[in-house]
Amino acid sequence: IFLLNSGNKEITWMMLEAGAETDVVNSVGRTAAQMAAFVGQHDCVTVINNFFPRERLDYYTKPQGLDKEPKLPVKLAGPLHKIITTTNMHPVKIVLLVKENPLLAEVEALQKCYRVLDLICEKCMKQKDMNEVLAMKMHYISCIFQKCLTFLKEREDKLDGLIKSLLKGRDKDGFPVYQEKLIRESIRKFPYCEATLLQQLVRSIAPVEI
Repeated sequence: IFLLNSGNKEITWMMLEAGAETDVVNSVGRTAAQMAAFVGQHDCVTVINNFFPRERLDYYTKPQGLDKEPKLPVKLAGPLHKIITTTNMHPVKIVLLVKENPLLAEVEALQKCYRVLDLICEKCMKQKDMNEVLAMKMHYISCIFQKCLTFLKEREDKLDGLIKSLLKGRDKDGFPVYQEKLIRESIRKFPYCEATLLQQLVRSIAPVEI
């Protein structure tokens, strides 16, 4: 908690990578993220909320149960982990991270990755200490990966075409309608209707016209 009060997000990240638990509470029943938010260290809150241990992803690189093959090839774990832990959730940023890595920017690779993200999302919602924020993030990235797949399969300009579509503004005011529709679609497709976070998002967005 003392280190969080300093607002040093690099130290916060190092502590998390060293195995610091994010759900442990202090004497007044608050987690590290809650204490960081209380003292105004929002950069630290962002680091904590976006942290996903690499070993949790590596679990999917080994065959489980009756599976003969792992759900995620080892070579994809690093690039996927980089995207999972990014704090910049702009859809263009995520597509650019896919585009810049030849291992990811392939149909079969993206199919494997989005299916693993869906599994992580499910686990976040069904575990004892439900993590709706992380579940929504995994689902959101999965939806963007699936949109990448559509453009890779159907468009000659591939991911460049998706980036252009996301950035293009409508004539009258420059508003990026395609980008807005993609984000709304990802929220609408979140499979856990009972989630408090989903209900909050729907209440905020539903009354607002594009």
